[in-house]
Amino acid sequence: MRLLLDTHTLVWALTDPDRLSVHAATLIRDVDNLVLVSAASAWEIATKHRLGRLPGAGPLIAGYAMHLDILRAEELPIRSAHALKAGAFGIEHRDPFDRILAAQAILEAARLVTNDHAFLRFPDLDIVW
Repeated sequence: MRLLLDTHTLVWALTDPDRLSVHAATLIRDVDNLVLVSAASAWEIATKHRLGRLPGAGPLIAGYAMHLDILRAEELPIRSAHALKAGAFGIEHRDPFDRILAAQAILEAARLVTNDHAFLRFPDLDIVW
């Protein structure tokens, strides 16, 4: 199974795994699953850290590549097809990070691992938690 981690899922998996659902934690740990992390998550973490909304994220940012290795996660770059899909969603949702994650999950045939109910508005998005 292909999994794309939402940013909060990534942060929790690395810093506070008890916040993950049992199902999400099991899926992430399953070596038969491909765990993907969007480049948008790195951008979101750095942005929220700069704004003071993720004050403890400095070590996560400094060792970002190592942390992805710990999760056996593969970084998913943002491609123009992802950006075009994100911009074309005909729903009211202003968060560009959520829009790109939803587009990437759909186009990469991955299940989005999130407990954020805002993603329920995106058509054709396969969510797991």
